[in-house]
Amino acid sequence: MSNTFLAIGECMVEMAPTGEGTYAMGFAGDTLNTAWYARKCLPESWTVSYFTAVGQDQISDQMLQFLGDSEIDTAEIRRLEDRTVGLYMIQLKDGERSFAYWRSHAAARRLAADADHLKAALDKAGLIYFSGITLAILPPEERKVFLSGLREARQRGAQVAFDPNLRPRLWESTEIMRACVTEAAGVCTLVMPSFEDELAHFGDPTPKISAERYLAAGADMVVVKNGPEDVICATKDAQTTFQPDPVRNIVDTTAAGDSFNAAFLAEFLISDDINASVDAGARLAGNVIQHRGALVDSLVPA
Repeated sequence: MSNTFLAIGECMVEMAPTGEGTYAMGFAGDTLNTAWYARKCLPESWTVSYFTAVGQDQISDQMLQFLGDSEIDTAEIRRLEDRTVGLYMIQLKDGERSFAYWRSHAAARRLAADADHLKAALDKAGLIYFSGITLAILPPEERKVFLSGLREARQRGAQVAFDPNLRPRLWESTEIMRACVTEAAGVCTLVMPSFEDELAHFGDPTPKISAERYLAAGADMVVVKNGPEDVICATKDAQTTFQPDPVRNIVDTTAAGDSFNAAFLAEFLISDDINASVDAGARLAGNVIQHRGALVDSLVPA
C-alpha cells in the first residue's frame, strides 16, 4: 500500500473574531483539519496530501503557502483561472458560534471536473479521506465522477475513509443528501459518522443503528463518534464499545471530530489496532477541545 494519506475537499478562508472588534484571517475546512492533524500524527515515512481546486489569485497563493508550510503536499491541487476560494466568517453571540459563508463561486466546487486529473491523484494514495461536504459542494454529474473514482480506488486496494458530516443546507434536498451519503458509504472501507448528525438527519435512535445502516450500505467498518459518550466500532462480524476519558475543561469543540478522525486513521494505518486507534482519536480530540480554534499548533500527540 502506498504511504500517502490523501484528503479531498474544500479548504476555505476563515475570518475569526479577535475580541478587539477585528478579524484574523486563517484557513480551515473539515477535511483540511483532518489532513493537518494527520500530518502531526503520522511518521515522516508517510506523505499527507491534499486534493482540491483553487484559483490563480493572491489569496489562493496564500492558501497553498499555508498548506506547504504545514508540510501538506499540494502537487495535485488544480488551479482554475476563473475561480477563487471560498470564505466564511465566524460570528459569536453569548459564546455560541455561527457562520456566514461565501462559496458559490469557489474553485473547490470543480475539484472533480477533470476526471483524469482526479484519477491520477487517487492512484497515488494508500488511504483516501473525504467528507459529506466534499460531496455536497460538487455538481451532481461530478459527484458521480468522484464516487466512480473512489470505487475504482477501493477495488485496486486503497483504503477509503468517509465522514458523512451531514450539512443539509449545502444539498439540493435532504432526500438527495441521504441517498448520496448512503451511496458514498458503499464505496468505503471505513465510515466515521457523528451520532448527533445521524440522529438529526437520518432519525437513527441509537449509534448501533447508525453503524448497522452504514454496514448495510457496503462499508467494511463503521466508527460512530458520540461526543463524550461511547464510541461504537462495528464490522459485519463484531461490534465493540469504547468509553473515552471525560474532558472537564471544554473551551471550543471546533474540529473535535476532524481531529479524532486524524489520530484514529493515523494509528490504524500504523498498527491496525482498533483499541489503540480509538484511544489515539479520543485523546487528540479531548486535547483539541480544551483550546480555542480548529488548528492548535501546540498539540503534538504522544
